[in-house]
Amino acid sequence: MAPMRMVAEAHANLLNLPYLPANFTPAARGLAAGLEVFERITRRYDKPKFGFESTMVRGKRHAVSEQVTLRLPFCQLKHFKREGVEPGRDPKLLIVAPLSGHYATLLRGTAEAMLPNHEVYITDWRDARQVPLREGAFGLDDYIDYVIQFLHHLGPNTHVMGVCQPSVPVLAAVALMNQARDANSPASMTLMGGPIDTRLSPTVPNTLAQERSIEWFEHSVINHVPVNYPGFMRRVYPGFIQLSGFMSMNLDRHVGAHVRLFHHLIQGDGDSARQHKTFYDEYLSVMDLPAEYYLETVQRVFQEHLLPLRRFPWRGQIVDTNAIDRTALFTVEGELDDISGIGQTHAAHTICERIPNAKREHYLQAGVGHYGVFNGRRWREEIAPRVTAFIAKHNKR
Repeated sequence: MAPMRMVAEAHANLLNLPYLPANFTPAARGLAAGLEVFERITRRYDKPKFGFESTMVRGKRHAVSEQVTLRLPFCQLKHFKREGVEPGRDPKLLIVAPLSGHYATLLRGTAEAMLPNHEVYITDWRDARQVPLREGAFGLDDYIDYVIQFLHHLGPNTHVMGVCQPSVPVLAAVALMNQARDANSPASMTLMGGPIDTRLSPTVPNTLAQERSIEWFEHSVINHVPVNYPGFMRRVYPGFIQLSGFMSMNLDRHVGAHVRLFHHLIQGDGDSARQHKTFYDEYLSVMDLPAEYYLETVQRVFQEHLLPLRRFPWRGQIVDTNAIDRTALFTVEGELDDISGIGQTHAAHTICERIPNAKREHYLQAGVGHYGVFNGRRWREEIAPRVTAFIAKHNKR
């Protein structure tokens, strides 16, 4: 599609030149709009930027800079440093972003809401097609190792947040650290919209995982990285396949959005077109996942339900979630979540029986779907303040 996309882009630019009178005719505007929509839906989108410039801290505005504090083959730990704010004054928060096709920038709104009251760090996962084969494989056990290593790097009294898919490896990592009486065990963990027990309120993705064998997933969606990338010959689950799966769940909505973009471009409605482009520049930007990690997640989490059955393995041993007794637990779910159904995240409380009642809370947000749990107005105004209050309550000074 690349040659066709280049031709479409060139002709759209020509038809948008303001000093050609013919470009203002209805036919030219319609053709230009059609070409631009075609170019956008066939483009490969680059990794977006977080783009934080400043944040408010106790009534004062402070500049924000991005710093990589630890770099590993498949992930880097990024710190949003608030310039002029005394280090250690606010709780340290590690946000574990999903490794599920989209970049960590999908949690831009999540991090932005937490910046005023926390020292925010985030797992910035690398596109697997950019990781050379010599770096080895990356499976679910490695993911858990990375979470533990990041928590060690940040030190005692860190708070951790797992958004969606990371809820499982975050819970496993915290259990292993509590079991080992690790001094770096986080003070609290917040799990939001995560598949702890997908037998409860199963959704379309949950049902698909049950209907197909793991061999089907391996043969149908796993590919090798082509020669023109650093990760040549690495087995991956391509991000565009993940994206097509997400979009097919709400296909009418996405098609309608692009039809509206077409009309906005014809009408010259720049503000509406800009809003569409901003959203889809992020949504259509995807990365490839390591095949080992993807297949192990499907099998252990969505097919065999090993975590709620207390048989979840890590490096040859079983993860004991009942070992968690020093880390507080807060779970958040969305009433309309069509990816992680109601009860799936709350199940963490069932398998963490030794956490005292004073150190556990659950919150169900009415009127939001999956992405509304960690982005948007309801997240900023209703969920984030509760997370902040829970972290403050269990922060050790």
